[in-house]
Amino acid sequence: MTNKIVLAYSGGLDTSVAVPWLKENYDAEIITVTIDLGMVDLDSIKQRAIEVGADKAVTIDAKAPLVTDYIWPALKAGAIYEEEYPLATALGRPLIAKCLVDVAKQEGAYAAALMPEIKLIAPIRDWGMSRADEIEYANERNLPINVKDSRFSVDENLWGRSAEAGELEDPGLEPPEEAFTWTTSPNEAPDSKEYIELEFIEGIPVSLNNIKMNGIELIVELNKIAGNHGIGRIDHVENRLVGIKSREIYESPAGIVLHTAHKSLEDLTLSRDQARFKHNVSREYSEIVYNGLWFSRHRLNLDRYIDDTQKYVSGKIQVCLYKGKCTVTGRESDQGLYSKALATYDRDDEFDHASAEGFIKIFGLSLRTENINE
Repeated sequence: MTNKIVLAYSGGLDTSVAVPWLKENYDAEIITVTIDLGMVDLDSIKQRAIEVGADKAVTIDAKAPLVTDYIWPALKAGAIYEEEYPLATALGRPLIAKCLVDVAKQEGAYAAALMPEIKLIAPIRDWGMSRADEIEYANERNLPINVKDSRFSVDENLWGRSAEAGELEDPGLEPPEEAFTWTTSPNEAPDSKEYIELEFIEGIPVSLNNIKMNGIELIVELNKIAGNHGIGRIDHVENRLVGIKSREIYESPAGIVLHTAHKSLEDLTLSRDQARFKHNVSREYSEIVYNGLWFSRHRLNLDRYIDDTQKYVSGKIQVCLYKGKCTVTGRESDQGLYSKALATYDRDDEFDHASAEGFIKIFGLSLRTENINE
């Protein structure tokens, strides 16, 4: 029986070299899988896979499940790793893994939490080749590769783009403009403010400027609008699971705007205790995603709590976009807990000020007791 290997194939140098290398070292049939998470030309990459020696090239359009099954749950959770990174690449990886396992099952191949019996191969870790070695390897075999790419290592999907390597590895250097492609420099952004309105139903955005959109459409449009105003640039020195720090440059215009708007709507609709506890849940959720534990019971348990809180997170948020800044300027919700009659400083407020004196005495009792002998 011929061995079959399923290879996640991006069409870049690494994976293009991996196809012949795997054939030579494993004497196997190579089945490439290319998954479109929003920024992929499936037809051209499929053709390239065959040209570099793949026996079969599978393509999958996974934009819709990326949004509904990964991005929206993370948005509802408020999952931003270390309060900076909206987890674009980290959210795409579990979906890629799921697609690979599905193809491996269909093909009876090697592709390990989703399929514990599967055998995993990591050619890029095994072969010990540098980038220069890869280029030499490809040239010796006349592989149709393109090596005039950016000097940065780039990953992108609908939710965001990451760039690393090169001079970006020096956290003391300002990233050059070439590191950004989704966002205009704030200095070059329009001189006029732009106001947009987002509507959410149970934590999920459903319309932009009163136009109903599906998730893909809404994210794509927001990336354009917010990116034009220089919004979504993130320069993050982050803590990796293995214990090292890594400097990463991210762009996530839609992610920044939607997280900002969603959090503001939660401020209006969740109780104080819900908001306090959910802050802890958001941090835990982001750690789970970043550490590659999406398919864990722990994440599913947290989803149950999060989904229950989101029953109240419906309403509209107005946001101002200007020179790299995203600012909430208005909010409304039928589920809102804000009461002007209780909060107003006018004479006709409904708050019982007479009860405040007793509350203050009781609230401060423990502190007075602690300091009674000071």
